Amino acid sequence: MMTSIGKRLSAVVLLLLALSANIALGAVTATVDRNRVTLGDTLRLTITATDDEDISDSELRALQGDFDILQRSSSSNTSIINGRVSQSQQVTVELAPRREGNLQIPAMRFGQSTTPGITVVVGPPSDSPSDGQSVVFEAEVDRSEVYVQGQVILTLRVQQAVSLNERSISPLKLDNAFVKPLEQHSFQRVIDGRPWLVDEVRYAIFPEQSGTLEIPAQVFSWRLNGGGRSFFDLGGGGQLVRRNSQAITVNVLPKPATYPPADWLPAQNLTLTETWSTPPEQLRVGESATRTVRIVGTGLQGAQLPPILFTPIDGLKYYPDQPAISEQEVDSGLEGIREDSAAVVPTRAGTYTIPEIRIPWGDTRTGELQYAVLPERTITATGSDPAHTGTPEPQGAPENAQSVPGPASAIDLTATTALPGSPALEGELRMWQAVGVGSTLGWLLTLLYLWRRRGPKTTVASEAAHTVAEKGAFKALLMACGDGNAAGARAAVITWAATIVPGAAPVSLEQVAQRLGDEDFRRQLEELNAALYRPGNSSWSGTTLAECARRVRAGHVGVSVSNREQPIQLYPSTV
Repeated sequence: MMTSIGKRLSAVVLLLLALSANIALGAVTATVDRNRVTLGDTLRLTITATDDEDISDSELRALQGDFDILQRSSSSNTSIINGRVSQSQQVTVELAPRREGNLQIPAMRFGQSTTPGITVVVGPPSDSPSDGQSVVFEAEVDRSEVYVQGQVILTLRVQQAVSLNERSISPLKLDNAFVKPLEQHSFQRVIDGRPWLVDEVRYAIFPEQSGTLEIPAQVFSWRLNGGGRSFFDLGGGGQLVRRNSQAITVNVLPKPATYPPADWLPAQNLTLTETWSTPPEQLRVGESATRTVRIVGTGLQGAQLPPILFTPIDGLKYYPDQPAISEQEVDSGLEGIREDSAAVVPTRAGTYTIPEIRIPWGDTRTGELQYAVLPERTITATGSDPAHTGTPEPQGAPENAQSVPGPASAIDLTATTALPGSPALEGELRMWQAVGVGSTLGWLLTLLYLWRRRGPKTTVASEAAHTVAEKGAFKALLMACGDGNAAGARAAVITWAATIVPGAAPVSLEQVAQRLGDEDFRRQLEELNAALYRPGNSSWSGTTLAECARRVRAGHVGVSVSNREQPIQLYPSTV
């Protein structure tokens, strides 16, 4: 009887703990769609609460000092994942700044959570369009001068005071730059008491060559409602009208001659941080701890960030994992992120010093050379030395084994987990081998299922994924050519060729030349191959190879990639 009561009490306690954990997970976040506006513009504040946090109107009154609250809407969502019920509530508030300057959206407390304060920079009001225009289309860049491979932000802005239908902007196409579309903004603006609807389409542009970057005039087209005089009017049909923006020229500076022999990184900021799965002060011989080094570059793409090479140290073994490369949009454009991880395994007791990591970068704000530095770290490994356990070292495994697998490489689970004198790791090896076999079977079954159910959706998804892979590989090739990195160019051209030629992926420059069948490109690949094996540290220029690659790419994927570009459809013109 007591046992039954004890079990029930235990269940109640566990339930209470689970509920308290859910409450602890409750959080409230606050974001704005834009941090910079002009007086007369509106901006959108979104407050999101998870679980049972209540978003009441009382805290919103704190906004009324610097903002007018024009509109408020709310929504809620309930989801069940793995048996856990989660709820979220979202409140969207449309705000209009009351004055110029740096206005503060104060921190607001909802339940047990507090949102951080947000600063909004409010500039002077916009000028009224000249000549009594009702539709204005303009283009602007955030800088007229940029370093090669640096970021410049292009903004295409549509302002309208009449109702328009079928609004679209021509897709941006640049031959000598990579273009990354950013989030589209839509808001209201009041000019001289007259309401306007404003749409902003932004791009992050990364020039590939120094010299002059020509951004051609873009085209905004729409269908004018018959007799409409305000964008609040409703109607249908009307004349098709087009308007061009002005063309823009950007001066692209070359990489400074004084820049050190390293990857060229023109950025607004670059930071280096590290994390450990196990505190490095608690390492034991034969046991692994994962060290992750994270690089964040503001104004860079993730693919531009260099890999972290883990320096071999006598007594430590490194087993690198695949890098994680991504990017996210911030207020100033793009922010690239790269994470390199490696399992660190001490092979004998002792104290070790991991050297510092120092990465140069060019500060695009000041034009100065900067360094992101991760200081050296001293770690101590305790425990018995595997050399005295009688277990021999695996044959063919060097003392400081390290290999960074490429995109098409397979990870050798035996080499990365089978360590001497560690039964726990041997059991982990068997577990991972079973996981590997299961994953392989799962992939085979998935491929069989997709093959049997192949159809338009699968084809479109595969085609989109293939296009993304081709663009990323070609980007890496042009970056290596621009940096004069012969080894990087060799790896990049083989990876890129695998995305555009049929059949088995090529593994050498000779196979790439045979598959593509272009004589000029073949000669450039032969020159690249010769540079790789030339004695000494002779320089290599990839300018001609990059030009040939662009021409070859146009012949192989130019139609299938470029001709798919469609006009950018703007958000509906309702407010």
